[in-house]
Amino acid sequence: MSRRVTIRLGFEGDIVEKEIEVDDDEPTPWDLSTRHSVVGTPVPRQESADKVTGRAKYTSDVRLPGMLYGRLIVAVHPHAAIRAVDTAAAERAPGVRAVHVLEDRTVRYAGQPIAAVAADTPEQAEDAVHLVRVDYDVRPFVATIEDARRPGAPSVTRGSNVRADREVEDGDVDGGLERADLVVRATYETQVQTHSALEPHGIVARWDAPDRLTVWCSTQGTFLVRENLARYFRLSLEDVRVHAEHVGGGFGAKFGVRPFELAACELAKKSGKPVQLLADRATEHRANGNRPSSVQSIAIGATKDGKLTAIDVSTSGAVGVSGNARCAIPIVYRFPAARKTEESVQIHAGPSCAHRAPAHPQGVFALEQAMDELAWGLGLDPLEFRKRNDPNKVRLAQWDAGARAIGWDRRRPEGGGGGGRVVRGLGLAASRWGGTGRTAEALVVVHKDGRVEVKNGAQDIGTGTRTGMAIVAAEELGIPVDKVTARLGDTDWPDGPPSGGSVTAASIFPAVRQAAFRARTLLLREVARGLGVAEGDVALEGGAVRVGSKTIPWDEACRLLSGDRVSALEKGRGVRAAYAEGTAGCQFAEVEVDTATGVVRVLRVVAVHDCGRTINRLSADSQIQGGVIQGLAYALFEDRILDRSTGHQVNPDLLFYKVPGIADVPAIVSIPFDVANGLNSTSVVGLGEPPIIPTAAAIANAIYHATGKRVRRLPMTPDVVLASLRGDRR
Repeated sequence: MSRRVTIRLGFEGDIVEKEIEVDDDEPTPWDLSTRHSVVGTPVPRQESADKVTGRAKYTSDVRLPGMLYGRLIVAVHPHAAIRAVDTAAAERAPGVRAVHVLEDRTVRYAGQPIAAVAADTPEQAEDAVHLVRVDYDVRPFVATIEDARRPGAPSVTRGSNVRADREVEDGDVDGGLERADLVVRATYETQVQTHSALEPHGIVARWDAPDRLTVWCSTQGTFLVRENLARYFRLSLEDVRVHAEHVGGGFGAKFGVRPFELAACELAKKSGKPVQLLADRATEHRANGNRPSSVQSIAIGATKDGKLTAIDVSTSGAVGVSGNARCAIPIVYRFPAARKTEESVQIHAGPSCAHRAPAHPQGVFALEQAMDELAWGLGLDPLEFRKRNDPNKVRLAQWDAGARAIGWDRRRPEGGGGGGRVVRGLGLAASRWGGTGRTAEALVVVHKDGRVEVKNGAQDIGTGTRTGMAIVAAEELGIPVDKVTARLGDTDWPDGPPSGGSVTAASIFPAVRQAAFRARTLLLREVARGLGVAEGDVALEGGAVRVGSKTIPWDEACRLLSGDRVSALEKGRGVRAAYAEGTAGCQFAEVEVDTATGVVRVLRVVAVHDCGRTINRLSADSQIQGGVIQGLAYALFEDRILDRSTGHQVNPDLLFYKVPGIADVPAIVSIPFDVANGLNSTSVVGLGEPPIIPTAAAIANAIYHATGKRVRRLPMTPDVVLASLRGDRR
């Protein structure tokens, strides 16, 4: 059976009514008419006390009886063939229980894992590392794009180091550029950004039987790890269990299983004991993933009335031993014609991989500066120019909200100068993202004592997923959120998504709501039976059960259960109606530039981002602030530096690989922009990645407004800024 309902989608200022069919066993989707009691309020994270007191267990905190400690042996050359690995001395060393040599016999970057040892103590394992002898056949290497392109350059994997990734064209690009009253031609460069999550990769592996494996892992995909391990060791999925109770961050490098994590499992199998193997910070920088660099050459045209005519883009970037250097450009704006060619260049360095909003921060850095250059060249307000070319109704409203918050109307209409050594400026940039989710499952259990549990097997990588699950269940059941405990991070629990593409919340929350809706139905049925009344005579309102004119408190109603609990395992379901696909966002930045030293200080960032229905205002603010801070790091600090003569990264730590300190963080005004999108029963979309996308571009455009000089290269360190102020484009 089903019912037809009318839902109101969009946002105040643009409301669309749609009639949809809803099955009787599913809830009516939340829309603009829905009034919430818990959703949208600021709710502290359920695990916050555990984290600040140290009760929260990360992979490094796992201690098992008889557990051994693993350490890695890594390559000291960027390119070599391994003739032999002599582990005899290490195997005889005190406390050493197992040694494992990885199968790959070709070294393609300095820091590549080669072997691993496991010993009774960390110190014994560390000593044993130095006893392993590796016989290398050292070969020539390439550490820069320029070297990799040269005829006869050493090949990183096989064949040419230069790989054409994609070439697309839509419309008459050449004609569009010819019709333009102004064409901006410029090249923009972005650096390699490594993954610097607070918690490095790590694993604890234990064989419970010859064909049964349990691991504790810092991962963005518990079920992906299970699949990878089952495939590698030829086990059934049921014979592999993955735990990830708490994860200290993951920006795209913690999907699946890496070779050193497989090595830990091998060590555990050989020794018959649990093994803990944690990557050190140097390995994290060198071997465990990075955002590739980019060089983006752009020709972009517009008419004098501020309408875009065409864009022509050529991109390339350094990707290490694997990955691609694609850039998300052009996006956001309406281009009548667009052409794009992309290529990736391999060098002897660690693998590139997904990194928070893959391809987007670098693409937007180039696109939004080019848009800014067009606006200034045409004598138009950069905000007004963007609005003339932005087809997204949500973002048009966001532009206005952000402009009011930053005080755009007080900016100097001219760029540069402002008088004095220290000058200020305002800039802006936009983002676009997806994050619409996939099918997931959730289990909701209502206990006889009134407690409610919500379970999903996926991971919370620090985004507040647990608390969001509890909020959704509490809202559907009509009870206080402190009665609900959410549990995550165990593959024996219901299926959940990997945390990538900002899909976690949009996948799990609709499943939680569906399961809570079903549990609510089962509870009311049991209460009606216990009271001897018709099922239709009971209702759940305001945290209590109403029976006619009488109300029964929640805990008392739960005591009427015939058993000790009722439970519902459900999948999330699509709504089959949508206001808009994807998410929109924009940011405004205010900066201060010291023209004598080149030091840039970001004073304030206003970030306006669509996350569909805001479930937890505290988590939404946290996600936006975290994305802005990481975008600031990308703009001004982070940079992997390879020594061209040795192929080694010279800053594989957090002392010389710079990230912002607390004094570098500006005032951040986060504005979650609610949109009832109808994409699922909660209207939730992901917010993890969009806030990093426009930050660097907004800061760069603010620097131009402050100084009148364009900085087209990241990171915008003092030397780069000073070179731009002098007009030095080298």
